[in-house]
Amino acid sequence: MTRDALATASDLLTSAAQSADSDDDGQRLSELADQLDRLSTADEGPDHGRLARIQNALHDLEDSTDGDATDAIVEAHEHVKEYRSGVEGV
Repeated sequence: MTRDALATASDLLTSAAQSADSDDDGQRLSELADQLDRLSTADEGPDHGRLARIQNALHDLEDSTDGDATDAIVEAHEHVKEYRSGVEGV
């Protein structure tokens, strides 16, 4: 099962990583993109805790980047929020 919102967020973060000014931010974005890519096709979807950690990381990256990278991160964050709103529990 593909979780489209997470796959889209992964693609956006890959794009953001390529346009990030900082190598550290680019690395973090690439790692988050890889995580979301794996989660988008995993047998079971991520729980609220995992998604919350991802959202916190995205929030931090929104604050430390600018320009096209920030725009892509904000959009990816919206896709993660969209997916999380349908996750059962908490």
